[in-house]
Amino acid sequence: MNMSLETMLLLCMLLPLVAIVGIVGLGHKPNWRETVTISTCLALIYLVVNLYQGLADGEIIRLFLWEIFPGLQLSFVVEPLGMLFALIASFLWLITTIYAIGYMRSHNEINQTRFYVCFAIAIGAVMGVAFAENLFTLFIFYEVLTLSTYPLVTHAGTDKAKAGGRIYLGILLSTSIVFLLLAIISTWFVAGTLDFKPGGVFAPDVDTTVAGAILLLFIFGIGKAAIMPFHRWLPAAMVAPTPVSALLHAVAVVKAGVFTVLKVCVFIFGIDLLAVLPTTQFLLYLAGFSVLFASLIAMRQDNLKARLAYSTISQLGYITIGALLATSAGVVGSSMHIATHAVGKITLFFCAGAILVAAHKSNISEMRGLGRKMPITMLAFFIASLSIIGLPPTAGTWSKWFLLMGTIETEQWILMTILMLSSLLNIAYLLPIPYHAFFSDDNKQGSGEGVGEGVGEGIKEAPLPALIALSITTVACVALFIYPQPVYELATAVMENSRINYAD
Repeated sequence: MNMSLETMLLLCMLLPLVAIVGIVGLGHKPNWRETVTISTCLALIYLVVNLYQGLADGEIIRLFLWEIFPGLQLSFVVEPLGMLFALIASFLWLITTIYAIGYMRSHNEINQTRFYVCFAIAIGAVMGVAFAENLFTLFIFYEVLTLSTYPLVTHAGTDKAKAGGRIYLGILLSTSIVFLLLAIISTWFVAGTLDFKPGGVFAPDVDTTVAGAILLLFIFGIGKAAIMPFHRWLPAAMVAPTPVSALLHAVAVVKAGVFTVLKVCVFIFGIDLLAVLPTTQFLLYLAGFSVLFASLIAMRQDNLKARLAYSTISQLGYITIGALLATSAGVVGSSMHIATHAVGKITLFFCAGAILVAAHKSNISEMRGLGRKMPITMLAFFIASLSIIGLPPTAGTWSKWFLLMGTIETEQWILMTILMLSSLLNIAYLLPIPYHAFFSDDNKQGSGEGVGEGVGEGIKEAPLPALIALSITTVACVALFIYPQPVYELATAVMENSRINYAD
């Protein structure tokens, strides 16, 4: 008997949770525990790909679970933006799990079973966020994601890890309760619905001052998007193991944030209303400030993971800008950047973890000459850096192109300049790392970037699972430049399908 698409949609949320039984039950047998995890990853990819095919065939896939009272219900729908997010998350869950096997064992990490359990809960929550049909459903899974990733941030159990976890949980929960929840309640009272609808939910004669204030609450309330000044949780969370950093930056948390920003802008406000709100321009400049200032901070970081963390804050600003530009080019650019940034940034974090495991180096100033000892890792770092910068032949080229076209279309010349300056800063803080790794003398002593103790003897590439994972994501960085059609088609369908009412 063939499984219905609606059943597959339900299983996308349930399957990672069901896998927890096997992960815990086989916790004392690492090989079997991780076999269960990888099998679940593959099953989830199968489900998501089938949903993608159903969407491409014109199917309306909708699942209703529970109505609390009229108009407020737990329900899900498959639409292009959520489909894009789900495809990225399910694929990268598998790759991150492969990477984690090599990293966690080689680094002798404690509580590995708990790691895989929390990871599974987080991916289940991501699927709920991706397919949420309304703000109520999204908010529930958004908060489950926060709570399930907190033990991952504090995984090491040290005082530093606990302090980072407090900042992480404190900022994300406080922004959700103080701003996001108030924004959702305000939307309910003003619009009378929390459903994501084509063109937005507000009436044509809505008071733009009121709607503008609600927009402010949403943008500040979606703390996972890491817009300044609510960004400190992201660098604080870098105390976590590298696979967790990959989860935070590429697979789940920050992507859930910018995905929610896009959903709110396109399906709660609608681009027509968004373009005339009095607070939109302020938020655009705030996002632009986040892009530029975070890039400048990244340049000053010697710790590799800290540099990558501030780079992520900057890149998230790109997606927020694209959403707030209220144009088709901006929305397409933001949607594509969710995918292109994901494969680029997860590769950079995989490389950072590989360097830590194999060379026991975390500071950039200690990585001089490392490329001769770890050529695959540093070549992957170089290619992923090109993607984050937005240079051919890598995936980030396309998303940054559309974002620039969005600023030109709206004549936002200041923002266009900021995006171009930020890309130049990307070059300044990323490319010197592989350059010094390949072309500098590893025995030279001194101070400053690329000049330090050298990499030492006996260093070789990271364990095979980690190397396989970072090689796959590196290939993806190039493959999505050569063949961007699936991502582009879903991104353009976000606008094209905005005329379809999925609730019908």
